[in-house]
Amino acid sequence: MPDSNSSNLLKVFVVREIDDIEMGVLSDGTPFLTGRSLARLCGIAPSTMNEWGEFTPKEGDRLRAGKMAVLLAAQGFEGDRFFLKVPSADQADVNAYPDAVCMSFLEYYAFEAGERCTEEAKINYRALARKTLQEFIYRMTGYDPLNVIPISWQQYHDRLILNSVPIGYFSVFKETADIVITSIREGLMVDHHTVPDISVGMAWSKHWVSSKLDDKYGNRTRYPHVYPDYFPQAQANGSIAPFIYPVDSLGEFRKWIYSEYLPTKFPNYLRGQVKKGAIPASRVELLLGAFETPTLPSI
Repeated sequence: MPDSNSSNLLKVFVVREIDDIEMGVLSDGTPFLTGRSLARLCGIAPSTMNEWGEFTPKEGDRLRAGKMAVLLAAQGFEGDRFFLKVPSADQADVNAYPDAVCMSFLEYYAFEAGERCTEEAKINYRALARKTLQEFIYRMTGYDPLNVIPISWQQYHDRLILNSVPIGYFSVFKETADIVITSIREGLMVDHHTVPDISVGMAWSKHWVSSKLDDKYGNRTRYPHVYPDYFPQAQANGSIAPFIYPVDSLGEFRKWIYSEYLPTKFPNYLRGQVKKGAIPASRVELLLGAFETPTLPSI
């Protein structure tokens, strides 16, 4: 179960509105309802749900905290807030109430709220208690936890298949695939906010100019780069044209990236991503260790 300290690393994986109930799944597989939708299922006003959201589950208001705390504990909820504020694809934050919180609210307004109990909460609680809310949301949103492709893998894959370069040249984007894939595996959230190849490309471009590599390998040139249509950068498709480089210089690029970029520039890049919430600070050293320069075995 995610907590508020990790919510800045989560994103909305899928969201659907079905019969005016907005539901979805976070990038770690947690199913959720929005506050408005949870209020509707409980038969209460959205403003009442907003009032609950101002309190922590452990505190709440003095009239209701005790019963709600018991219900949350029974659902196995250990978070310190009722909802997680997470970004969605359209940039708007979503107040995501995890399924354990939703079931606790439904049970509260079905049986424990005294005069505030509602018939809607009873009906919905009984329906969902027979088949868990998690299963219901997974089914209604089409989310399959056994076959899901993590967002970072999917978005990077979509960029890869959209972009190629002419024979005789290489692109920094494709040549950094090893770095990006390893970074994703080690916990870096790669999306339209986090584009590692741009960092590498800028550093390599400066090295190319300062080392006068045009004289050694021939002129570099620009070539269009296309972003998937769900990336904000896609609005500039047709005008984005990063440099591509003569293939004869590929060996020099690979030596540079392991001898200069990874040991001296990549750590600063990762520290910036920690500040943005794209990777936990605890993962940085592990990620850097994954890029230690390999050596040939002795024969």
